[in-house]
Amino acid sequence: MIERVFVEEGIKKVRMDEYFRTELDRAGYGGMDIKRTPMGTQITVKVEKPGMIIGKDGRRIKRLTEEIVRRQELDNPQIDVQPIEVPELNAQLMANRLAKLIERGWHFRRAGRSTLQRIMDRGALGCEIRMTGKLKGPRGRMEKMVEGYIKHCGSIAAEIVDSGFAVAMKKAGVIGVKVKIVRPDAKIPDAFRMIPGARVGGEAEAEEAITAEAPRVAVEEALKPGVPGSAE
Repeated sequence: MIERVFVEEGIKKVRMDEYFRTELDRAGYGGMDIKRTPMGTQITVKVEKPGMIIGKDGRRIKRLTEEIVRRQELDNPQIDVQPIEVPELNAQLMANRLAKLIERGWHFRRAGRSTLQRIMDRGALGCEIRMTGKLKGPRGRMEKMVEGYIKHCGSIAAEIVDSGFAVAMKKAGVIGVKVKIVRPDAKIPDAFRMIPGARVGGEAEAEEAITAEAPRVAVEEALKPGVPGSAE
């Protein structure tokens, strides 16, 4: 069955992501992409410190490749290391950082607000942080923090929203952390503005008067008093 093939591929990808998350934690692991090529399987790993993965004379990256071959997860794997230009705009990296702050004893609200502010200060159009588990007391609960423009469903959400997940290990239990970020260069389909002072004489000129504008303009308009701040 073709469905079983897709399920097996998804399971392999999850296992590879967990392996890299453990091995490359100190290097600032920020996610990976897997692509099939005629020469084999290309694995693009995004990290904050590429030098720690490559190692001296490429020894560490060779060891990682040999370990993947030993696990028989992928055929002829080729690891490509890409640096993260802006760490605050990588959802997986920020989720890992938030989980570490909680493990160090930071209050979950303080850690979440600090992470949210850092992300928005780097120009993100929107951010959502969810923390689930035994945050306060013996019973599990969920805390959500949202700022700016966030899409939650549809193909647009899959295209413009970057998601990351991490787990914080506490004595009371585990706390799941999920971070969603809309990058500054994301193309929002419902972002538009009217050209001020434009004279509209016909349908053709009317269409030219309504032009696509940078997503930040739409976000700033949406955040004005009396207007909803986010779109579902």
